[in-house]
Amino acid sequence: MQSILIIDDDKDICTLVSNFLSKKGFEVATSYNGEEAIASLKKKEFDLVLCDYRLPDTNGVEMIQRIKLIQPGAAIIIITGYSDVKTAIETFKHGANDYVVKPLYPDEILITIKEALEKKEDKVKSTEGSGKSKKSGVKDDVYVDGVSPQAEVVQRHIELIAPADMSVIISGETGTGKEYVAKAIHQKSNRSEKPFVAIDCGALPKELAGSELFGHVKGAFTGALNEKQGNFELANKGTLFLDEIGNLTYENQVKLLRVLQERRIRRIGGTSDINVDVRIISATNEDLTKAVREGKFREDLYHRLNEFKIELSPLRQRKDDILFFANHFLDKANKQLNKSVSGFAPAVEERLTAYEWYGNLRELNNVVKRAVLLTTGDKISVESLPNEILNASAFRSDTIVSADAQPETGNILKSVTGIAERQAIIDVLEKTGFNKSKAAEVLKIDRKTLYNKLKAYDIKL
Repeated sequence: MQSILIIDDDKDICTLVSNFLSKKGFEVATSYNGEEAIASLKKKEFDLVLCDYRLPDTNGVEMIQRIKLIQPGAAIIIITGYSDVKTAIETFKHGANDYVVKPLYPDEILITIKEALEKKEDKVKSTEGSGKSKKSGVKDDVYVDGVSPQAEVVQRHIELIAPADMSVIISGETGTGKEYVAKAIHQKSNRSEKPFVAIDCGALPKELAGSELFGHVKGAFTGALNEKQGNFELANKGTLFLDEIGNLTYENQVKLLRVLQERRIRRIGGTSDINVDVRIISATNEDLTKAVREGKFREDLYHRLNEFKIELSPLRQRKDDILFFANHFLDKANKQLNKSVSGFAPAVEERLTAYEWYGNLRELNNVVKRAVLLTTGDKISVESLPNEILNASAFRSDTIVSADAQPETGNILKSVTGIAERQAIIDVLEKTGFNKSKAAEVLKIDRKTLYNKLKAYDIKL
C-alpha cells in the first residue's frame, strides 16, 4: 500500500482529502504544520507528500528542502491558491513534482498523485533495468511538436543533434518541456535501446549529490548501510539527463568535469575507478553564461556540456502553440477523467491565447485538466477557467494587430496597468522585431519612457 503525508493547517482539508485517499487504497497520515510533518517524516517513509505552500511555521520551498534531505525519494505535490501559482512554480527548481490549486477537487488530486507516483516508479524501473536492452523509462513519454516557428526550429535541432552523441544543454523557463526534449533526443539517438536516467540537480541535497551521481560503498558515511550505484553507472551506454545543472555545488562541478574528461567515476569511499560511457544532456532555467561570469559555475565544465545548445521559448512568446497544446492536453484529460469534452468555446480560446502562462506548458496542462473536470457540457466555457486567467485577459494581446496598424488616437498604454502593460510592451516588441524605436512609435511613447518601462518591468532584450 502506497503511503501519503498531507501537510496543511486547514484541518477540514486534511480530513476530507485523507478520507478520500484512504477510500482509494492509500495509507494516509496528516500534519498541520511543518515541524509536525518533519517529525512524521523521520518516523515513517512516505511515497508522496501533499504539502500546502503556506504553513504557519514555514513555506513550501523550505519544506521541500527538508523533505528531500530526510526522504530524497518521496514525490512532492504543492497545494496553492491560483494567485500564488507563479510562486508555486518556483518550487519545481527545488524538487516539487507538481501542484494542485485550491479549491481542491478529489478527482484532480487523485490524477495528479497517480501521475507523480507513476513517474517516480518509472525512474526506479529505469535504474533497476539499466543493464537491459530497452528504452528505460521513456517509452510512454511522447514528445509533441508545436506548430510555431520556434517549435519547428527545436524539432530540427532535435533531428540534427540526436545521432551525433554530443553533449547538449537545453535552456528554458520552468515548464517549457526540457525533459521531454531530452527524451526525444535520446529516443532518436543510437543509444535509444539503453537507459535514459534523469536526475534533478535542484532537488538534490548537497550532502547526497555526490552519492546520487557517483554512488558509494558501504560505510562511506553515516547512513551508507549498503553499497549503491550512482546515476552514471545506471546510465552506462545510455543517456544521463541532468536537470537544473546550475544548482550543482562547486565541489560536484569539479567531480562532474573530471568524469567527463576521463570517462571514469569513483564511488564515494571507493578505491577503484569504474569506466562509464554516458551521453550527457543537461537543462537549466538560468543563464549559465552569467553564472560563469559571476564565478558560480565553472567555465571549463560549461564548455564541456555546451557542445550543442537548444533554447526553448516561453509559451507567451509562441502564441501559435497555445491552442495546439491546449487541444493535446484536452485529449489527455478526457482519457484520464473518462470524459468526452469536444473542444473550447471561442471565448475560452481567446482568453487562453491572451494569458501569459507563467508556468508554461505545465500550467496550461493543469488549467485544461481542471476545466475538463468542471465542464458539464460539450465544450469548455469561461466558467471553468480560473478568475486570474479571466481577469488577465482584460487587455488582449491581439489588440495590437501589427507594427504598422497603429491606434487611431491616444496612448494604448494609458488604459492598462501592471501585468497587462508589461505584456502589451512585450507584444509590440515582438511584432516590431524588437526594434525599440518602432516599438516606442507604435506605443506612442518616447524612447526614454520605453527604456524606463523596460527597466521597471525587468524586460530583458
